[in-house]
Amino acid sequence: MNIENLKSGLIVSCQSPVDSPLHDPTIIAAMAKASVNQGAVGIRVDTPSHVQAVRKQLPDIPIIGLWKRQYPDSEVYITPLFEHAVAIAEADADIIAIDGTARTRPNGEILAKIIEQIKTKLGKLVMVDVDTIENAILSEKAGADIIGTTLYGYTQETKHLTPPGYELLTEMVKQLSVPIICEGGIATPDEARKALDLGAYSVVVGTAITGIDLKVKSFYNALQ
Repeated sequence: MNIENLKSGLIVSCQSPVDSPLHDPTIIAAMAKASVNQGAVGIRVDTPSHVQAVRKQLPDIPIIGLWKRQYPDSEVYITPLFEHAVAIAEADADIIAIDGTARTRPNGEILAKIIEQIKTKLGKLVMVDVDTIENAILSEKAGADIIGTTLYGYTQETKHLTPPGYELLTEMVKQLSVPIICEGGIATPDEARKALDLGAYSVVVGTAITGIDLKVKSFYNALQ
């Protein structure tokens, strides 16, 4: 696929908690199609089955695929191992998203090696999700095609910070040459617009659009 198809556009993250009735491939695919019908230029989606379902509904739309997997010996959960990238590639994602933080991966796998294998063995583009400018720089050197602010505020090193990561975005745009996607904590159209104005190549919005479970829960809690 051509990365330029994502330029200045909205990518919708269509995900839901595993214990939600919405965590069904058919429903996720419907969310994705509804998003594209209203102008989204791409979809970000978790698990091979969800990627497959979205691809069936949207054969020509760019899909950023990932697989969230938890391991007791690692805090890395976004496509932590190459085998997870293989499954996402086989499900027909165009871009594979992986964790690019400094945290230790399960089985001792190394970020640079996974990026190399995804590009050479799977022939897919790689989006690396980071939390700091240091890890963004390392990810670019390792061969990332796209880098996202996704994990800003979600790691031990950045837990005191609140997304959206506009400061990180600004530094990444200034110091890196690959496309930078602003993702994480974008709650309003104005915040998405600000990300583009600060130089983001495109913007990913998830919970604010598709996070029905979390949004209903927040309303419910406020009314108690």
